[in-house]
Amino acid sequence: MSIKEFNIIDSTLREGEQFAKAHYTTQQKIQIAQALDEFGVEYIELTSPVASPQSFEDCKTIANLGLKTKILTHTRCHMQDARQAVATGVVGVDILFGTSSYLRQFSHGKNIDQIIESAREVIEFIKGSGCEVRFSSEDTFRSEEADLLRVYQAVDAMGVDRVGLADTVGVATPRQLYTLVSELRRHIKAGIEFHGHNDSGCAIANSFTALEAGATHIDTSILGIGERNGITPLGGFIARLYSYNKDLVKKYKLDMLYDLEKMVADVVGIDIPFNNYITGETSFTHKAGMHTKAVMLNPGAYEIIDPQDFGLQRTISIAHRLTGKNAIQNRARELGLHFGDSQLREITDEIKRLADAGPLSTGQLDELLRSWVVA
Repeated sequence: MSIKEFNIIDSTLREGEQFAKAHYTTQQKIQIAQALDEFGVEYIELTSPVASPQSFEDCKTIANLGLKTKILTHTRCHMQDARQAVATGVVGVDILFGTSSYLRQFSHGKNIDQIIESAREVIEFIKGSGCEVRFSSEDTFRSEEADLLRVYQAVDAMGVDRVGLADTVGVATPRQLYTLVSELRRHIKAGIEFHGHNDSGCAIANSFTALEAGATHIDTSILGIGERNGITPLGGFIARLYSYNKDLVKKYKLDMLYDLEKMVADVVGIDIPFNNYITGETSFTHKAGMHTKAVMLNPGAYEIIDPQDFGLQRTISIAHRLTGKNAIQNRARELGLHFGDSQLREITDEIKRLADAGPLSTGQLDELLRSWVVA
C-alpha cells in the first residue's frame, strides 16, 4: 500500500516527560508546544492530568493556547481519569488498557471481556463530551492476535476515532507490524495509531512499515526521548519519509528541525548525538577521497537527503590522510589558487604525509597551499 496521508502525534510532552532526565517547567512545556505547532505536527500529546496537580494545570494551559495542532492527553481507561482529561479542554483523550498476558496477570488482573466492558463506559463518556477518543492496547505485540481483534473490533463498533498499537517494550519487528496492521485494516474502520519503543532499534522502521500497511497516525518525540530508550524520534521518522518521498514531509517546516531538537536537548540536559538523523554534527560531512570527489560533482551520489531542505549545509573534510586530489583542488580554487596536475599530486601527497601525524586545521592547510605557490 502506498503512503499518502498520515498524521504525526508528537509525544515529547507526554512520553518525553517519562525520559529519565526530563522535568519540564510550565514555560518550557509552552515553548515546546508552540514550536511543535509551528513545525506543523498534527497532534501534540500531553501527560495525563491525573499524574499530578501541576500536570492538570499544564494540560489546561496548553489546551487553551489556541494552537492549530490538536491537543491530546493520555490516560488510563478509568472514568475518573477520563473526567479529569475532558475537564482540561483537550480535543482528544487517548486511553489505554494492557492486553498482554503479562499485564493482565501482573498489572490489572482483568480478562478480555472485562477490558471491553470497562472500555465501553469510558469511550461513551469521552465521545459524549465531544472529544476524539483513541483506545490503545498496551503491550500489543506480546498479546494474542485473537484477543486483539476482539478488543479492536469491539471498540471500533463503539465509535472510537482510532485504535492504538503500542509496542510498549520495543519487541516488534517490521514484519509483525505489517502483518498486524494489514489484518486490522480489513476488520475495522477507525484510524490506526502506532506507538513504538526503541529498545531493540526498530522504532523508525516499524513506524514506517505501519504506514505502508495502512496505519494513519504515528507517535513520535523530539530526539526520541521517552521511557528507557524512548520511542520513534521525530527527526528520524521525517528522514525516513523524506528519503522515500520528500513530498510526504513538505507540509512540515523542515528548517525548524535543528532548533526544535537543540531546544529539547538543552531542556533535558543532553547533547544532540553526533550521528543523529539530519541534525547530527557529522550528518552531512564527507571525508573519504572517493566520496568527496563524487559529492562535489553531484551531492546525490552519497546523500539521500539534501541538507538545504533543512536549512543546513554539507561539509567536505579534506585536511587528513584520506583526502584526495579533487578535494584539495576544490579548496585551492576557493582560495584563488591554481595548480597543474603534477603539482596537485605532489601537494596531495605532502598533505597525506603530514596528516599521518594527525589531521591538519583549515588554517594549516590553507597556509600550505599558499606556500606552495610561492615556492
